[in-house]
Amino acid sequence: MCRNIKTLFNFDPPVTPEEVRAASLQFVRKITGFHHPSKTNEAAFNAAIDDIARVSTRLLHSLETTAPHRNRQAEAAKARARAAARFGSAAD
Repeated sequence: MCRNIKTLFNFDPPVTPEEVRAASLQFVRKITGFHHPSKTNEAAFNAAIDDIARVSTRLLHSLETTAPHRNRQAEAAKARARAAARFGSAAD
């Protein structure tokens, strides 16, 4: 799966429409292979992003969990630590 698509469920504060749209854009880019579609395909590309964002929002709002909300800053710090362990830090 595309590494740029981030988990959006169970965060405090909740996911924003911009985050859902960004993930939808990454998904459509991944499955089409287009970073920017041609003018001919632009309408279908944008419609797919809108459809996926709408369905993703509905999904995220319908999910339930008893787990505590995750903190965005803590998750970002964990991701940076994993990246540093995997790729080494810039100071190396």
